[in-house]
Amino acid sequence: MILENDHPIERIMDNALIKIRSFVDADTVVGTPVTTNDGMSIIPISRVSMGFLTGGGEYSDLSAEQKSEFPFAGGSGAGVSVQPIGFLVSDGKSIKLVNINEKNPLEKLMDITPDIVDAIVGKVKK
Repeated sequence: MILENDHPIERIMDNALIKIRSFVDADTVVGTPVTTNDGMSIIPISRVSMGFLTGGGEYSDLSAEQKSEFPFAGGSGAGVSVQPIGFLVSDGKSIKLVNINEKNPLEKLMDITPDIVDAIVGKVKK
């Protein structure tokens, strides 16, 4: 909330943060689900990084008559990075995270372990 008696730097910061919030919300991190014809749901997952900077100061010609309030100069800047990291895939029975980044062999093994266990249990039951 922006108040009239706030310092100008506070108004700049509040305005910038309001704008940033409009860019980054939960739908940015966890995307809108897409359902395929065979009933699978695919949900994109992203990593959001954000940086923010605000600065300002009062300035005056010191040789001029002293004033009770000096003119203010300020500005702000922000950067937002959205990087896709994977997809949640659901077939209605299970959910898997499909990572789009390169994996080391141990991560690949961890991903396929549930499938291996299911195959072994299925053979043992027969």
